[in-house]
Amino acid sequence: MSGATRARRLPHGVALGCLLLTLSAACTGKGADGPSPTAGGPAPGPIIVASGLDVTGSGGVRQQLIAEWNRRHEDEPGLRAQIVELPGGADQQRSQLLGALQSGSAAYDIVNLDVTWIPEFAEAGLIQALPGSDVEDPDVIPEVLSTTRWKGRTYALPFNTDVGLLYYRKDLIEQSGINENRRPAGEWSWQNLYDSIATLGGGVPEADAPEKGWTTQLAPYEGLTVNVMDAFAAADVEIASADGEYTATPDTLKDGLQEFLTHVDDNRTLRPRALTSDEDATLDDFAEGRVAYMRNWPYAFGALQSRLAPERYAAVPLPGRSVLGGQNLAVSAASPRSDAARKLLAFLTGPRSERCLLDAGFAATRLSSYTSGKTGSPTCWEAVTEALRPGTASTDPGPREGSARTPSARERSEYIESVRLALEEAVQRPRTPYYGAFTRALQSAVYGLLTDESPDLDDAAERLDEALREAFAGR
Repeated sequence: MSGATRARRLPHGVALGCLLLTLSAACTGKGADGPSPTAGGPAPGPIIVASGLDVTGSGGVRQQLIAEWNRRHEDEPGLRAQIVELPGGADQQRSQLLGALQSGSAAYDIVNLDVTWIPEFAEAGLIQALPGSDVEDPDVIPEVLSTTRWKGRTYALPFNTDVGLLYYRKDLIEQSGINENRRPAGEWSWQNLYDSIATLGGGVPEADAPEKGWTTQLAPYEGLTVNVMDAFAAADVEIASADGEYTATPDTLKDGLQEFLTHVDDNRTLRPRALTSDEDATLDDFAEGRVAYMRNWPYAFGALQSRLAPERYAAVPLPGRSVLGGQNLAVSAASPRSDAARKLLAFLTGPRSERCLLDAGFAATRLSSYTSGKTGSPTCWEAVTEALRPGTASTDPGPREGSARTPSARERSEYIESVRLALEEAVQRPRTPYYGAFTRALQSAVYGLLTDESPDLDDAAERLDEALREAFAGR
């Protein structure tokens, strides 16, 4: 899930995931990510990592990775590390990080940045270009790796990624006699979705049928931007070049807007509820059977565990191509501990740490994470799903089913494969140092279309083109 979306947490008890023993045996194996680092520079520790809230909960997988690093370096005080979670939503976190780094403060050595923030922080000189990091890493998903670069230089390493998935309710689809859920992952099209929605509810009492076919996030926040960009990708509409030059025209914008309005047509989308929905609200509507399909991030697969038995839902790649989310780790330009910080970056983004992130509910950035098997000890994923069983502590207020259980090995494998396939076809949101201005302009224009009973696409495209030209020019 993108750091630019609102902060979310999986149920309490995920804090049990990746206990130090698990990390040591199953996730981070000592020595797997290179030699033990030595302190860089005269400054004492700890190495401070600033990050948004961990969706795996208090004491979650990010905290446990830091704890494992500290365990390995318990006799080296200068290499100790500490993670600081910034309060508030993504916009507040961005403002806090900008303020701290622009002031030249050395409070943060490593910053966990949303992928859309890299050009802004790099252009402003707030994060360091990483020496020797421009060499391709064939294990990192290529499009994910490209989010770390700006104007030919690498400024970060991918920590966790995110991508849109199409979730579907197997029970609601099968009761309508629809077999499209048997379609292999990656072979859905938007027309497949529309055709399935058109036949939902057939042969069942109206009271048992979903209210609408699908739902997604249409409230005026970053979730809306992501949905619009999904539609633009489906229509092959590009807004900007890789170096942030605005390339769209009123005609191409009109094509993208038309595609988006088709995706969220009143007849198939849960409106007006979707117009005020974020990720958690759409999760509720999906779990409660108001819709049979939902666009959401990988975190939803585990979050639904406390609401539905795993055999009642599944996920495939979103039709077409989805937009990437996620976070990258960068070293602050003001850090006096940059050498040690870069060693910590390598540990946190190494193969075993990435597998831990995948097991705990994040989408991993490395291809090897999606093919590596279990290592004998309980995995992070098993700790997470165990915490969601009926009768265990949870902060999730949703109802529980007595039949809720851990996904089978096949269900888990199919989900992981869907995430991998979606990531390999994913696209980025526009790359620009003025991303904040871009997304605000887009949301304002599109939300106006959604709430207009008779939208004028030609006029909307002209106005959006003017607003985006201003945004990309930094005006």
